[in-house]
Amino acid sequence: MIYPSDLKDREWILVESYFNQRRVFGRPLKHKRRSIVDAIFYISRSGCQWRMLPKDYLPWQTVYDYFKQWCEDGTWEKVLDILNEKDRVRQGRQAKPSYGVIDSQNPSSQLVKSVLF
Repeated sequence: MIYPSDLKDREWILVESYFNQRRVFGRPLKHKRRSIVDAIFYISRSGCQWRMLPKDYLPWQTVYDYFKQWCEDGTWEKVLDILNEKDRVRQGRQAKPSYGVIDSQNPSSQLVKSVLF
């Protein structure tokens, strides 16, 4: 089944290389990365719990494991950075912002929100 949150072919082409990193060691890849990314986008868009992921997708544990791995190794950050740069160029702006603002509502918080203009 196709969900509104699933990537279109042209969208997948933009990010495919970040998720399809070739493995040097270990078992061959068992699952298509696009189906994992689509499942993650379903969770993000719908706001449902991991365990409520529709059966059309891979098991939620598999999807969550990849999501966690990609968060830890910086894959999501790389993808968001490159998409942000492409969007800035499309708007006729410089790919990299000329300055940034750091904002934190709680100084003791370990999470710092960064807003780039």
